Amino acid sequence: MKTKQQKATYVNRWGYEIALTPALPGVWRKKEGGYLVRGRATDPRTKKQREVMRALDGDDPAVAYSHLQELLRAVRNPTVAAPTPSKVLFADYGVSLLARKIDRGEIKSAKTRRLWGDVLAQHLVPAFGTFAVHEIRRADIQKWLDAQATGLRKPEEERVLVANTPKKRSRVAKVAPRTVNIRLAILRVIVNAFVEEHDLDRNPMRGIHPLDTSDHPTYTEEEPNSLTVEEAKRFLSKMRELCPQHFAMTALGFATGLRPSTLRPLRRKGSKADVLWDEGVLLVRRSQTVGDEVMNTTKTRQRQRIAIPEDLVAILRWHVDTLPEDEEIEKSELLFPSDLGGFRAPSALDKPFALVRKALGLRKRITPRAMRRTFQDLARAAAVGDLVTRSISGHATEEMQRHYSTVGETEQRASLARVVSLAGFREALRVDESKGEVVGKVVGNSP
Repeated sequence: MKTKQQKATYVNRWGYEIALTPALPGVWRKKEGGYLVRGRATDPRTKKQREVMRALDGDDPAVAYSHLQELLRAVRNPTVAAPTPSKVLFADYGVSLLARKIDRGEIKSAKTRRLWGDVLAQHLVPAFGTFAVHEIRRADIQKWLDAQATGLRKPEEERVLVANTPKKRSRVAKVAPRTVNIRLAILRVIVNAFVEEHDLDRNPMRGIHPLDTSDHPTYTEEEPNSLTVEEAKRFLSKMRELCPQHFAMTALGFATGLRPSTLRPLRRKGSKADVLWDEGVLLVRRSQTVGDEVMNTTKTRQRQRIAIPEDLVAILRWHVDTLPEDEEIEKSELLFPSDLGGFRAPSALDKPFALVRKALGLRKRITPRAMRRTFQDLARAAAVGDLVTRSISGHATEEMQRHYSTVGETEQRASLARVVSLAGFREALRVDESKGEVVGKVVGNSP
């Protein structure tokens, strides 16, 4: 019978199953065979430590150790060429790169980690996993991209999907071009990292472009996923009536444009409360995407301090006062706890939004993302400056602010009316009575 120590011969480190102890300094045997070499050396150009890590074939640890020393010498002396990558498989390198990005804090979100893992396992490793990374050619990537393009949804299928229920949508195997572009972007990050790490002259990603998405707009005139001012009033009233437990979260979303992932981890009490009740201030500094894991930062790496008005504070106080009298909820510090006191699910608002939309008879599809989009339109209607709007919603750029905005007919007509008035259009159309000219009515329908 094996002892506990014998069973723990291999451990998972840096994305590999490797021996618990190194065979030689910086050299670990891989469970599936071969060795993983890892070390650090100071780059004289940057005066900073640079990490090298490579999975190698072979059964001789001394050969692997010699290869590691060559890699380290190439870092210490940039004029010395690094050894040619012998057989670094795409599958091994992709997993190790993900592990390094997580260790370095470049990937913080659990949702992003899951996305990378799914894309690697389901799409990239099946296509490129057995390739040595330095042997991948542009033609290989283009062939894969062409195959991905054959499974794209047509623009008319997008409109049908929007109208269908989630259960019906799940039966459609075809994907949108943006989904393929996400896979391509992850492939690009992996290949580019390998090229830079090994100072290769040839990059197979050069000349590979994302798929065109112009025929697949995310938001359309028919499906803007936003509410007008009047619709927002009716929506909030109906949410209060039908789903009072979700009313405060919805109101805060419409009022600030904050993402649901930043609303869910807000704390109503505790030593690090995010709602400063006496000051009427909201501290936005955390994000939660999947499970119980919380990032101590937001998606845009910004930390916000938002001064909220008394009416909004009153709604939040009402919400806290009406939370169920439950031991787990009482122990929870969260402003919007689930029935068990933990984080609400990312889909918690999906059904309430669908229920309210149906009750109001809205023909367009409205999802929780409409809170962020509608806030932009409400802010413009209230003549809030762009700088102030971005300081509240957390948009990093004007481009993203525009992306989440929907300009309606009423707003356009009112704006153009001011332009027409300023430029004297009405005066130019007046009847010149002295010459007896009749040019038609200034106001009214065209003849």
